[in-house]
Amino acid sequence: MRPPEPLYRLIIIVARVIFLLNGYRFTMKGEANVPRRGGAVMAINHTGYLDFVFAGLSARKSRRWVRFMAKKSIWQHKVAGPIMRGLKHIPVDRHAGAGALAEATNRLRQGQIVGVYPEATMSRSFEIKELKSGSVRMAKDAGVPILPTIVWGAQRIWTKDVPKRLGRTKAPIHITVGEPIHVGPDDDVAEVTAHLRRVMKQMLDETLAAYPQPKGDELRFHPARLGGTAPTYEEAYSKDRKDMTRRKDQFSK
Repeated sequence: MRPPEPLYRLIIIVARVIFLLNGYRFTMKGEANVPRRGGAVMAINHTGYLDFVFAGLSARKSRRWVRFMAKKSIWQHKVAGPIMRGLKHIPVDRHAGAGALAEATNRLRQGQIVGVYPEATMSRSFEIKELKSGSVRMAKDAGVPILPTIVWGAQRIWTKDVPKRLGRTKAPIHITVGEPIHVGPDDDVAEVTAHLRRVMKQMLDETLAAYPQPKGDELRFHPARLGGTAPTYEEAYSKDRKDMTRRKDQFSK
């Protein structure tokens, strides 16, 4: 029997009330792909700060809770820290990530669902970036499937380089969980990672095709290749490089 999750239940209830008040309009697909039991890696694209909140909703039809991997600094926040601990999420030290990887793999073996951003950092272009191999390695080591997951619309609420748009935005939020990708013990991690990216890119294109066509200021949150005014993939990569260089300089002082 699964242990009760009173805090997680409360957070979900509060979140749904906030979503209702803000007028968010949800479209969910593939919820049945979330297994009712056993471990799984939920690999999520990363376009906004609230991606994980919306991705977690996709597991509720299967009555599952998702434990998300997130940067360790959140645990130091006086409000968010206790909540993250109470929800049993997994802190990640980006400069020493082996411990988090081991902890996540152990959770998967215990039958939990672990939410991961395989792009590692937020995509300023809103396209699928190159993926890190950690999600595939965890799935392989734990013997569990990968659930490719696309969240679209979260970037319209809160993302990098753009002021937050909290309140009653009535933003459409589309969430899709793809068919499980199974990783065999002899499968090549790099090949499966490349396959995962192809699947996520196809899922993103399908999601965009079904999403309401943006106009005016909303074009800022739409990929440049589709007529949006978001940074191109190359422009976003350049900004990411500057961020990484700045952080390295900070740590070297």
